[in-house]
Amino acid sequence: MTGKGSKHRVLVTGASGFVGRALTHALQISGYNVLGAVRQLQGRVGADSIDTKKLAFKAVGNISNQTKWTPVLQGVDTIVHCAARVHMMREQASDPMAAFRGVNVAGTLHLAEHAAAAGVQRFVFLSSIGVNGVQSAPGKSFSETDKPSPHNAYALSKWEAEQGLLRIANETGLKVVIIRSPLVYGFGAPGNFAALTRAVQRGWPLPLGAVHNQRSLVALDNLVDFIVTCITHPQAANQTFLVSDGQDLSTTELVRGMARAAGVPARLLPVPVWALKAGALLLGKGDAVQRLCGNLQVDISKARSLLGWLPPVSVEEGLRRAMAV
Repeated sequence: MTGKGSKHRVLVTGASGFVGRALTHALQISGYNVLGAVRQLQGRVGADSIDTKKLAFKAVGNISNQTKWTPVLQGVDTIVHCAARVHMMREQASDPMAAFRGVNVAGTLHLAEHAAAAGVQRFVFLSSIGVNGVQSAPGKSFSETDKPSPHNAYALSKWEAEQGLLRIANETGLKVVIIRSPLVYGFGAPGNFAALTRAVQRGWPLPLGAVHNQRSLVALDNLVDFIVTCITHPQAANQTFLVSDGQDLSTTELVRGMARAAGVPARLLPVPVWALKAGALLLGKGDAVQRLCGNLQVDISKARSLLGWLPPVSVEEGLRRAMAV
């Protein structure tokens, strides 16, 4: 990755999150002038590897259509919008769709409108492969030209934000880049990958030894590299991209790769997929098993051809970094 020097100022929202921390670090070491927007300045905002003396943070509070962005946007050339309301393991909102829209749609478009008014040149938006759908057909991969089919409130809010951003781009000249990623894995990844990591490291038997699906994932370092590419690449402007490692895995292969990277045996039980699904339905965990057993393949040929981008980190290396202890 090559930066444009300290004259190119990048605002990263969600700078204390899983992707945001890694991105601010990568931008800093590449020579960018980085400003991290966070909800509040409490505790350690950045990762240990970030030189916080050289990295400025601004507390902006909750993301909404009331967030005060004007003081933060002075001199900013590019915004990378990582902040979002994500899936909730225990949803507490009385109206989840309204909660997702308040942050992911209204909050995003409010920021983009202020960015255009402040003279920001480019707005990079982290969306989700969920905009394409919950699973791809066997033997086929999602692409940027597919008809969107968001499958839940989170994905729908991302799709609505995408449409709003493209409207703002058309009306104002702000250059928008939309990135739809599948599951992002890496050291410290949250959610389902974190739970699977703990299970593998502790040697728990897992009923995932007979899952022959195909799923695209993206290593954190690959996603960050792609975002950095999109910050300045002239051909990225006003485009939508899908991103992945470029190598698909079955869930069985994923768990074996994680165990190998962690230096522990993979304890996999060859439970048939139909039995997994039946058990999951009884336990009310159908969505979780769908993510483990269904196909979700991503075609990244547009990123390769239009931007000349290749994932710099292999799946093997990505899993090694993710499982580091």
